[in-house]
Amino acid sequence: MTKFNLSLSKSEREYAPRMKIEVSDKMQNYEYELTEPIGKNFDPDFKPQFSPQKMLELGVFEGKYLNDCVQEFPREWYESALQKNTLSPEKPDISKNYFQTKSRLSLSEWKRRGWILPDDPDVRGWFQWYCRYYLGRRIPDIDQRQIKRWRAFARHRGQVKKNCESGNLHCRPRQRQALLQWAYDPFV
Repeated sequence: MTKFNLSLSKSEREYAPRMKIEVSDKMQNYEYELTEPIGKNFDPDFKPQFSPQKMLELGVFEGKYLNDCVQEFPREWYESALQKNTLSPEKPDISKNYFQTKSRLSLSEWKRRGWILPDDPDVRGWFQWYCRYYLGRRIPDIDQRQIKRWRAFARHRGQVKKNCESGNLHCRPRQRQALLQWAYDPFV
């Protein structure tokens, strides 16, 4: 896993309100300011069950998501995922997903469906928004739109609970993987 150069990434404890984050990756050049402490002061309607770090550790997005963003996000997020072998520096790898199944649509499909708008600062979609929100960035209109989408995704948890015996993680693995990728507990 030598593809990950974490020497220029910051520790989680370095992120604080009023800090400016400069983004320069394969998809965008962008700058934003943190206004809240990391992992704190979430909207009362937004109660994710996993942090971005925990999601990456468990295995999401075939190990490929945000791999060129190591300077934007805390090094601990990548270190723990590397230790768990859930990142894939070269190409998406379904075996890196917790449930060993693909459970996502392409970025072009997200755009086609209007889930990523042309002026959206989070060009990679919901998880990028969540990572930035977790760090402390707040953009009220975008935050409300993404929180509304997150809340709507809870229906999948209800479907898993209704259709699967408790503890049977082989039941509906694709839906469980999707729940994990939206910061919901898939282990219901």
